[in-house]
Amino acid sequence: MVHFVGAGSGAADLITLRGDRLLRAADVVIWAGSLVNPELLEVCRPDCEIHDSAIMTLEEVIAVMERAHVSGREVVRLHTGDPSVYGAIQEQMDALEARGIPFDVTPGVSSFCGAAAALKQELTLPGVSQTVMLTRLEGRTPMPAGEDMRTLAAHGSTMVIFLSAGMLERLQEELLSAGRQADEPAAIVYKATWPDEQVLRCSVGTLAATGAAHGIRATALVVVGRVLEGAYERSRLYDPGFATGFRKAHDGA
Repeated sequence: MVHFVGAGSGAADLITLRGDRLLRAADVVIWAGSLVNPELLEVCRPDCEIHDSAIMTLEEVIAVMERAHVSGREVVRLHTGDPSVYGAIQEQMDALEARGIPFDVTPGVSSFCGAAAALKQELTLPGVSQTVMLTRLEGRTPMPAGEDMRTLAAHGSTMVIFLSAGMLERLQEELLSAGRQADEPAAIVYKATWPDEQVLRCSVGTLAATGAAHGIRATALVVVGRVLEGAYERSRLYDPGFATGFRKAHDGA
């Protein structure tokens, strides 16, 4: 049996209880060494066979799974975050299905959840945004028709943008071209939930400069949207009565 397991967004204790149990019992672990926290492997059995997929091809990964299946061993395929979001697991599952090898999937804490936690921010607020888009800027992998950044950004909803930290200048240009305002709140969250996490608050118009000033080129998410406005401004937008109460309370009235 092959178990695809979401490792969580970074902190070792954010793996699910089920994921931890599967990891402890595994005979073979194939982990995304360039992305997953290596502390997670400390719970593996001493005799567990461990492979780093960062230096393996898809064919090599499937071959390890197939050999383990034939010999009756349990495999954990450990992916970063939640494997359903940019996890590149579909081609692996299709290959296993074609070979008649059983598998299941254990979800994990996605990095977008880790970023929201780092920001101490709800991503959906009444009257502000009830939609969250998880997307990425087009790079080496093309975007399907109608899913380019400019088209999606024009909707005005909260956006969590993956795999784009190395293209912040182009991302900023696309967001502005879509009609997002230069002063709209934004944030860059570097390595959410890891020990070296950084939260950089900025605006759409200062995304590129903020990333450059802090040397952000990878392993970061960009969050854009009015939900990131301050507590008073947020409350004023969707509940004027509450905003009045908020102001009085904080003015000592």
